[in-house]
Amino acid sequence: EDTYTDGDDKVTVTENYHVVRQGNIMFEKVPVDGSVKMPDAHMDAIEPYDYSALVPFSSAYLPGYLADKYDVEADTCSERANERIRASTADALRSTVTGYDSVKTESSAIEIQAGGVKYAFLPVWMLNTKWKGKDFLFAMNGQTGKLIGDLPVDWGKFFMWFAGISLPLMVLLGIILF
Repeated sequence: EDTYTDGDDKVTVTENYHVVRQGNIMFEKVPVDGSVKMPDAHMDAIEPYDYSALVPFSSAYLPGYLADKYDVEADTCSERANERIRASTADALRSTVTGYDSVKTESSAIEIQAGGVKYAFLPVWMLNTKWKGKDFLFAMNGQTGKLIGDLPVDWGKFFMWFAGISLPLMVLLGIILF
């Protein structure tokens, strides 16, 4: 993209290129949250899991822990897994297009070969707390310790700290510069 001035006009010249990408990508064990109680964004954010550490289910693992059974049907989970696969595939192919100021996908045809669905309990620690009448949900990957959640913020204290730090700094800079 080149820009130049022609009299009073500013002219921008844009060149368009037709770039085609094609590829095959294999996905295995795409996790999809099977609980309506858990926001999908939280589950996605605490990935990945080490699937080599999976063991066959035994109810002996559960005493003392709260565990939810899935309440999202397999077809719905498959649709979500396919959406994730499509998005990841499009991102991977788009990332191979380099050397341009911008890239716009005009069309996409991503074909997915259906895979099977397997249910698994993955170790997720949940904390749901209420602060000043608002609910806050935190989730942690039980294998990696990766944590996600929205921290409550006391805006009054935030602005007091901000003012307490920035005002003395501005005074100090004013003394140094003038």
